[in-house]
Amino acid sequence: MDYYSSPSGSHHRTAVSTEAAVLKALLLVQSDALDSKLQGACEIRRLTKTSQRCRRQLSESIPHLVSMLHPLHYPDSHLEAALLALLNLAVKDEKNKIKIVEAGALGPIVGFLQSESLILQENATASLLTLSASTVNKPLISAAGAIPLLVEILRCGSPQAKADALMALSNLSTLPSNLSIILDSNPVPSIVSLLKTCKKSSKTAEKCCSLIESLVGFDDGRIALTSEEGGVLAVVEVLENGSLQSRDHAVGALLTMCESDRCKYREPILGEGVIPGLLELTVQGTPKSQSKAKTLLRLLRDSPYPRSELQPDTIENIVCNIIYQIDGKDDQSSKAKKMLAEMVQVSMEQSLRHLQRRALVCTPTDIPMNNSCTSEVSSK
Repeated sequence: MDYYSSPSGSHHRTAVSTEAAVLKALLLVQSDALDSKLQGACEIRRLTKTSQRCRRQLSESIPHLVSMLHPLHYPDSHLEAALLALLNLAVKDEKNKIKIVEAGALGPIVGFLQSESLILQENATASLLTLSASTVNKPLISAAGAIPLLVEILRCGSPQAKADALMALSNLSTLPSNLSIILDSNPVPSIVSLLKTCKKSSKTAEKCCSLIESLVGFDDGRIALTSEEGGVLAVVEVLENGSLQSRDHAVGALLTMCESDRCKYREPILGEGVIPGLLELTVQGTPKSQSKAKTLLRLLRDSPYPRSELQPDTIENIVCNIIYQIDGKDDQSSKAKKMLAEMVQVSMEQSLRHLQRRALVCTPTDIPMNNSCTSEVSSK
């Protein structure tokens, strides 16, 4: 007798067990008994935590869970269980995201942003973060009045709620009509505050700079950033130490400001020591960042046009022009000079490697037929 189950048999029993658990959870959440509803919501939360299949199978529980989001009829324990179950159902499932909003969940969820219960407040913020990933839901979330409340969470919520509110606002900002609503809610001070304290290479810094880049496309956004103490400096610090994506947003924000009004924003940007970071980006950034950094360097120099034909419009000459203007003000000049020297060194090394590679490429017409060169050259 075989006492060991085959793998296929084990998988079959697991599938049957899961199907039974799904059916049981659906029956419980549809019950009129409060205890059964709570048990059903908790079970749905458990089943949908990691299983995409269960999220699909349990989508019909959404209306019943949404009906539990009413504080007048259910205690906080039920509200929290239903909210977390809906949150798990929405993760990585576009259809469920839309169905949850269509079932009327936005009103209660937005209301929870003002709850005295920090747990409900955090869960509601996390729910809006997930729901706002759907393009269909973005205008509906805005219309429900969520944006000013998310900005308020960003200002005074718990650390986790602040992070989720930031991500939700970043999702919502991709809809152009939402940007003016976000800006009217005065988010810049809170974004700058978060940017100052977070790790510059973190996802939080990336989302902060992404939002700032979008908001400085408006005059009010530019004024808000420059009016906030350390606002421009925080962006410059990300430009120097952030992830590749964060640095792209940071240089994009500074470039947008300088392009909007060079005379007004050139000095505030230069004054925060931006040159070393820009120089590094022109060499080590992504192609997109390199282009933005070079354009910003041209805008930051003394004149927007070449001063003479004897001084070509190269990065080196543009930077030398800027260094001449700031020389002696602080240690920014020495940093910029060092970066410029490193740029030249890197450029020379790249040129030398290029010449070496060319020298290694042999053709029959270039050399005697003595088999001194191999037919393949590996380039590093």
